[in-house]
Amino acid sequence: MPIVAQSTETTDWVSRFADEVIEESERRAPGKPVVVASGLSPSGPIHLGNLREVMTPHLVADEIRRRGHEVRHVISWDDYDRYRKVPAGVVGVDESWAEHIGKPLTSVPAPKGSAHANWAEHFKAAMIDSLAGLGVEFDGISQTAQYTSGAYREQILFAMKHRGDIDAVLAQYRTKPKAAGKKQQKPVDEAELEAAEGSGAAAEDDGSAGSAGYFPYKPYCGGCEKDLTTVTSYDDDTTELTYSCTACGFSETVRLSEFNRGKLVWKVDWPMRWAYEGVVFEPSGVDHSSPGSSFQVGGQIVGIFGGKQPIGPMYAFVGISGMAKMSSSKGGVPTPADALKIMEPQLLRWLYARRRPNQSFKIAFDQEIQRLYDEWDKLGAKVADGSALPGDVAAYTRAVGTAAGDLPKTPRPLPYRTLASVADITAGHQDQALRILSDLDPANPLAALDEARPRYDKAEAWINTYVPADQRTIVRDEPDAELLKSLDERGRQSLQLLLDGLEKSWSLDGLSHLVYGVPKVQAGFSADATPKELPPEIKTAQRSFFALLYHLLVGRDTGPRLPTLLLAVGQDRVRALLGE
Repeated sequence: MPIVAQSTETTDWVSRFADEVIEESERRAPGKPVVVASGLSPSGPIHLGNLREVMTPHLVADEIRRRGHEVRHVISWDDYDRYRKVPAGVVGVDESWAEHIGKPLTSVPAPKGSAHANWAEHFKAAMIDSLAGLGVEFDGISQTAQYTSGAYREQILFAMKHRGDIDAVLAQYRTKPKAAGKKQQKPVDEAELEAAEGSGAAAEDDGSAGSAGYFPYKPYCGGCEKDLTTVTSYDDDTTELTYSCTACGFSETVRLSEFNRGKLVWKVDWPMRWAYEGVVFEPSGVDHSSPGSSFQVGGQIVGIFGGKQPIGPMYAFVGISGMAKMSSSKGGVPTPADALKIMEPQLLRWLYARRRPNQSFKIAFDQEIQRLYDEWDKLGAKVADGSALPGDVAAYTRAVGTAAGDLPKTPRPLPYRTLASVADITAGHQDQALRILSDLDPANPLAALDEARPRYDKAEAWINTYVPADQRTIVRDEPDAELLKSLDERGRQSLQLLLDGLEKSWSLDGLSHLVYGVPKVQAGFSADATPKELPPEIKTAQRSFFALLYHLLVGRDTGPRLPTLLLAVGQDRVRALLGE
């Protein structure tokens, strides 16, 4: 049964699973490397929900490595699965790709313009690059290579010989109707989600059962390459197998002991691989916890192959701020590569490390990313000064590096929201960005923009890709003469107080103190007065003052943080726009 991590403030779920996996591995295969596993189907863009399938065993495997044990993280690329549907939103793909439905993913052409040999390789490549950037060490296994090379021949023949035993397990669930209207919780398993499409096709997760009996093996057609086939006879002694194709009418008789163009159906394939690879730990999606799901059924079928079901947690959804639930078969969902364009790998690793697998969480592509970065930086400061909780320290440590060493990092990790504001205001002018960032801390100025990279580049990519045009910051070319003329005495005084303190306050901290202090001084308080010393109406006055400055500088009610905006505009231009 899956392990269920308990919830406490200081629980380090990774260490807990590592303890159990090491102990279980020693029971099953003493002295041998610990084997953990993930499975990914390159049927379309491999999204951030699929990444949890990899990050959960990766973090556990990495903890085991840190303890000095040899561990192997297998990623099975399910590239010999059938091409089920044309995913929406994939550039270079149109409905003409529908003619390939039913073929292995490695037999489907790559999207137009791709440099890769086929559909599967195209989507695998992006994920492999992302995993390298995230520091994930793994042993990738192509299921196309395994099946077509005959690596699984003995397992296939064994499954066919014991098809009655397998069918008996599956039969326990076939007669149980599915709950009406029940939705799939997570589209993890491409093969399990849909039955084979087209007339005469049998459900891919169970295998074909007809007048000739049940068979857990499905050939790909020798005529059209599709899996719309039905096994019509099989001889255990000679291994002669006859099948016919409902798509093109092709039929043939082959010796399964020599035939390499087909695969075990999914609910048999997965447990076969557990036994073949000796997998000790593998997580499974929410869907697999229900009766009749592939993980539950596989737990019974794996025994037929002489193996044991892996231990591992059930993992929950990964969502995206402002977006619907992810499904790779539909396309158009954010991938790890998309996330790594706007955030450093340490932050992305942390999002997966800090939550137990059975806890859902969201990855931000909207304004929330700025708050996440603030939280991450605060955690880093707490870890540095020794005030962080043990569980938080563990998640942070797993985020910044692996057993092999720390991931590359930004030398001067300036606040992400500040970098985003600067990138927004400067619109790609790197000399201007360096000028502004150097003014943030005059006592320790930035010598080169590279010191703020790659974080600066991530923030710039976020601004350019995910911030709507109507939310971008455009500084006025000319003063708003009408607004300046309409100001009352109090409004003019507030601007003068700001202008008078501008030069001596020209740093991020100095300008923060100045803009918050002007309304305090106007109300007769010290600029250093704390919120506890001030009446509630001071906050209202501050908001009004900020809105006035935003209107005079960028023509809107809101914008980037005012200290950053003032630094970006520059003293001379600020004075001109404020009517000096």
